[in-house]
Amino acid sequence: MSAVFTVANKEFHDGLRNRWVLSICIIFAVLAIGLAYFGAAAAGKVGFTSLSSTIVSLASLAVFIIPLIALMLAYDGIGGEDENGTLLLLMTYPLSRWQLLLGKMMGQGAVMAFSTLVGFGSSAVMMGIFSDTTSWGELIGPYAVFIFSAMLLGWIFIAIAYVISASVSEKSKAAGIALIVWFLFVLVFDLGLLGMLVATQGNVDETLFPYLLLLNPTDIFRLVNITYFADQNLSGLMAIAQQTQFSTVSLFGGLLAWLALPLGLAMMIFNRRGL
Repeated sequence: MSAVFTVANKEFHDGLRNRWVLSICIIFAVLAIGLAYFGAAAAGKVGFTSLSSTIVSLASLAVFIIPLIALMLAYDGIGGEDENGTLLLLMTYPLSRWQLLLGKMMGQGAVMAFSTLVGFGSSAVMMGIFSDTTSWGELIGPYAVFIFSAMLLGWIFIAIAYVISASVSEKSKAAGIALIVWFLFVLVFDLGLLGMLVATQGNVDETLFPYLLLLNPTDIFRLVNITYFADQNLSGLMAIAQQTQFSTVSLFGGLLAWLALPLGLAMMIFNRRGL
C-alpha cells in the first residue's frame, strides 16, 4: 500500500500547490458562515438561529456545491493525464493500475475532506462563539454527522468523476459529461420525482416512493441530516421521506454503497483501458 499512499500524497500536495485546498476552504467557509448568520434574514432576523435550521440549510447548500466541486476537481484525473502524455510515464513506475487509481482518488478525497472540515467547521466555530442559544456540546454531534456525510458525498462524486475520466480520452469531453452528471443528480432526478407526484396528484405508494430517493446520493445526504431534526417543517420529497423514518445507520450504509459502486466501476474501466 506504500505506492498508493505515495500517489495520494502527491495528489494532495498538487492540490495545495494549485490552490485547490485554499479555494475550496474559502468557498465553503464564506457560504457556510454567511448562510448560518444570514439564513433567517428573509424572516427579518439576522444572526445565528437554531442549530436544526442551520444544519438543514447547510445540507441544502452542500447538495449543490459539493458534487460540482468534486467533479471539477477529479474529472481529468485519468483522461487529462492521458491527453498530456503523462499517463504512459506514470505506468512505467512500479505500481499497478488499481494502485494508481486508488492513490489519485485518495489524494483528491483528502483535498475534499480537509476543505470540508475546515470550511464547514468554521461555521460551527463561529456559531459556538457567538450564538447565545447553542452550546458547544449541542454543536458537536449534529455537525460531526453533517461534516462526515458531506465528506462522503464529495468522495462519491470524485469516484463518479473517475468513472467519466477513465471512459474518455479528452478533458473537454470529460468536463462536459461531468456537468451533465451534476445536472442529472442535483436537479433532474428530484424534478422527475416531483413531476411524478404532480402527475399522480400525490396518489403514490407512500411506503415505496421514499425508497426512490435512495437512488440518488444527494438525496441520501439530505436525509442523513434531516433525521436528526424532526422539528423541521419540510416540504416536497423530503417531507414524504421524513415519514418513512430511515435510520441514520442505514442511510450512511447507502452512502457507502454509492461510494463503492463507482469506485469499482472506475477500476474496471481503467483496467480495460488501452494506453
